[in-house]
Amino acid sequence: MARSLHAPSPAVGLALSLAFFITLPSLTSAQSGPDVARAYRQANEPSLVRDFAELLSYPNRAFTPEIREAALYIRDEMRAVGVDTELVEIEGASPLVLGTLMVPGATRTLGIYVHYDGQPTDPSNWTHDPFEPTLYTRAMEAGGEVIEMPADGSEVDPEWRLYARSAGDDKAPIAAILPVLRSFTESGVTPTSNLIFMFDGEEEAGSRNLGQYMEMASEVLDEIDIWLFFDGPAHASGRPQITYGVRGASGMEVTVYGATRNLHSGHYGNWAPDTGNVLAHLLASMKDENGNVLIDGWYDTFDPIGAEERAALEAMPEWDEELKRELGVVKTEGEPQSLPERLLVPALNVRGITSGNTGSLARNVIPNTAVASLGIRMVKGNTAPQLRQLIVEHIERQGFHIVDEDPDMETRLQYPRIAKVTGGMSGSIASRTPMTEPFAQSIQAAASAAADRAFAPGSLVISPGMGGTLPLFLFTEVAGKPAIVVPVANHDNNQHAPDENLRIANLWYAIDLYAQLMTMPATVF
Repeated sequence: MARSLHAPSPAVGLALSLAFFITLPSLTSAQSGPDVARAYRQANEPSLVRDFAELLSYPNRAFTPEIREAALYIRDEMRAVGVDTELVEIEGASPLVLGTLMVPGATRTLGIYVHYDGQPTDPSNWTHDPFEPTLYTRAMEAGGEVIEMPADGSEVDPEWRLYARSAGDDKAPIAAILPVLRSFTESGVTPTSNLIFMFDGEEEAGSRNLGQYMEMASEVLDEIDIWLFFDGPAHASGRPQITYGVRGASGMEVTVYGATRNLHSGHYGNWAPDTGNVLAHLLASMKDENGNVLIDGWYDTFDPIGAEERAALEAMPEWDEELKRELGVVKTEGEPQSLPERLLVPALNVRGITSGNTGSLARNVIPNTAVASLGIRMVKGNTAPQLRQLIVEHIERQGFHIVDEDPDMETRLQYPRIAKVTGGMSGSIASRTPMTEPFAQSIQAAASAAADRAFAPGSLVISPGMGGTLPLFLFTEVAGKPAIVVPVANHDNNQHAPDENLRIANLWYAIDLYAQLMTMPATVF
């Protein structure tokens, strides 16, 4: 195992930060931190858009040689705004970027988690190269047109969209953190909390080394009172939101078998097992036509939400009808339950099916196998092995003999139906922080103030949990710290998909929000 210099100890960070703040110019106005950050943004909007584009130009798939260049860029930019920042490295892993900004006299330490890696890309599916950021006047589907990056002194339309991989997931928070800290430095604003920044380079690959990285930096991380995850989209209504939990994720594959080779459908049709049809019946047995999972025990495996979470759920905007119109959907799974309600129960989805070919490649054959890839979303109380076992038992009840490798001839001749099940034994774990947690209440109050200012009074949406997955459990269950998600990206950002984008107004909101969080009133519990 090899690594760079260890992240600085709290004592070293304190000394560095003290020296930094002593050299700051004195505050010359009564402006608050949010006022200072907003004024800085308004005076520098064109350069902030260009800076964001530069950050997006760095390829960032986990475990590739190029991702270290992205890590170095973030390290250097954080150092430039006064954060003591280092790379922490494990051989063969993507670097962890760790920064500390210790504030003399602060009684609270915030951990800020952002990931800088992105999903894999297939440039052939993108309108533009995914790492050549392209600015549009509006969303592509709304008739937006390509424009040049704005020059200094020009106006920036908040409805512009910047297209590139990780624009919405998850480089936008980095592009907002930097100007907030730069504005504080230039105006003499001091954060009210110690700030510890963690930039994960493997989140989209499962954060497989994050636990070890956290152990390596435990001297710094143990001081944190609450973690803020800067990731995820705003509410589908466009209103800002915070969420107290995430779902876990796992995946598995099921293969069913017919003959030992593909067969001519004319010679063998109506006689040889039709693997596509066999698989279709098996999958249909797992969910009813309304989308409810029919696997015995599926809904008996998770922790129910409490009174506070139920109250928050009932207070969320009723937005399903608007979202259905946006997505061209007439009926949803689980109706009349709403989307937020459905995100609080475990989900089973077919994320891919193969059996022969379609379109111009279709052939008159009966495929000898059919394969389904199943996606499982877990909520708090679930484990991947637990749900996998329920699925395996269900498949057995449908008359299948289960194997974990391709069956030999003896097995084929013994069992009329055979299913190979692979994967599903591991996955990310769901997590949910209690809504009554005192530090979380402080974060919610600050986020509400930022939302009131940027949108309208009472606009912040409080969600018990979101549907996506983040490694919160390493922080809540392993490290024993509360953690909440503070999203900023537009809900229609094409997350994980081609033509990912960020609406510029959402970047401006992120700056408002982070300035509010970094200067919220000090509290002692």
